[in-house]
Amino acid sequence: MNSIALHHVVPHVFAQHTQLESDIWNNDISFEKGKKYLVLADSGQGKSSLCGFLMGYRRDYDGDIAFDGVNIRQLSVSDWCSVRQQQMAYLFQELRLFPELTARENVEIKNILSASTTNEQIALWFQRLGIEDKMDAKVGHMSFGQQQRVALIRALAQPFDFLLLDEPISHLDDGNAAVMAEVMMEEVERKGAAVIVTSIGKHMMLDYDITYHL
Repeated sequence: MNSIALHHVVPHVFAQHTQLESDIWNNDISFEKGKKYLVLADSGQGKSSLCGFLMGYRRDYDGDIAFDGVNIRQLSVSDWCSVRQQQMAYLFQELRLFPELTARENVEIKNILSASTTNEQIALWFQRLGIEDKMDAKVGHMSFGQQQRVALIRALAQPFDFLLLDEPISHLDDGNAAVMAEVMMEEVERKGAAVIVTSIGKHMMLDYDITYHL
């Protein structure tokens, strides 16, 4: 996938707002492969809704979203499975890890779908992110900041053209956030992918190509 285009997209909850001040809602914008985007938003402005629309989990919007010119409302269940396994990776704001499984098992569940990442690479990511001692710990016993790093590893352990991260460093100190950004960008650049980061405050310090205000 090379591009994601939004044409006059407006969440249904904002449909009656006649004076939306947004770079994204009710505008024509595009996300292009290979670029870095920051989406800034105040709480309640639809940041997680945007992520849900792009990942196909939500359809409660007016307007059109297209992947490489194809309206996503036309995609079948099989198409969406392919998109989520091969073209778009996502770090959820609420993480959606399995608390009863270990950190390693949470990553392996994703990686088994594509077998795109070696066990050695996964172990190296855990080491670089400072949680190598947590690989065999149950996620439910880890702090939220540690879980955020596990969620990043899970997102990286698949093919992708676009990496979408919703508030990825909300519970990390600046040092760990910087390491997380470094690890992430190495994989993004290796794949030639785009990265889309959302934030209502603290965000990854990257050399963004475009910043949108939601």
